[in-house]
Amino acid sequence: MKIISFNVNGIRACAKKGLLSWLAKEAPDVLCLQETKASPDVLGPDILKDHGYHCVWASAEKKGYSGTSTWSKLVPDETEVGLGIERFDREGRTVVTTHGPLTIFNGYFPNGQNDHGRVPYKLDYTAAVLDAAELARAQDQLVVVCGDFNTAHQAIDLARPKANEKSTGFLPVERAALDTWLQSGWVDSFRHLHPDEPEHYSWWSFRSAARQRNVGWRIDYHMISQETLPHLQRAWILSDVMGSDHCPVGIELNLDVGSL
Repeated sequence: MKIISFNVNGIRACAKKGLLSWLAKEAPDVLCLQETKASPDVLGPDILKDHGYHCVWASAEKKGYSGTSTWSKLVPDETEVGLGIERFDREGRTVVTTHGPLTIFNGYFPNGQNDHGRVPYKLDYTAAVLDAAELARAQDQLVVVCGDFNTAHQAIDLARPKANEKSTGFLPVERAALDTWLQSGWVDSFRHLHPDEPEHYSWWSFRSAARQRNVGWRIDYHMISQETLPHLQRAWILSDVMGSDHCPVGIELNLDVGSL
């Protein structure tokens, strides 16, 4: 089972840059999109056409902002839009889908902002997703939490750690929030399989030719529960896929969840 997460930084813009042709070629079983910046009512037929996927949308109340969407080849057994917490759900940050024994959380974790003004909100959201994921785990589900976490966990996960010690996305308190995940029995799938490999990033600033120079951050993850780990076959970063300031990240699980 192939699960890919991709912050598209605006699905309409990304679609104009080849998103759907890439999707047809890559053919994941589940595609989790973040920062869609659109609701289905404003999307054209190029995106809403029958492309072989069932789509679930979580849209922000504010137009052109945030938003997540999960696309799956089969209709999920269960779907939840949001966490049931209004301060997060009004920003369209979460889609939860269940596929047989597997539950997938698709999350767009908040940016803490340059003045750190939204760091408390970000930490609250991160904790709320962990609580919800733990609840699914307690119900004997295998669980994947994927998306744009907006945090580089360790120094190996960004090109300029020293220069960004006081930048949101690498603040000690944000990194500690990810420590809590790992201490709770969750696994950073990519780093588990590639523990010492530097220079693997999933986001680059549009400024200063950062992507061409690979001056980036790894802030997009598939966190998997300890119980899901035996099914993990590979985890990779699709750094050659353009169309956004992020690139997709993928995992493959040795799981049969019906006819996916």
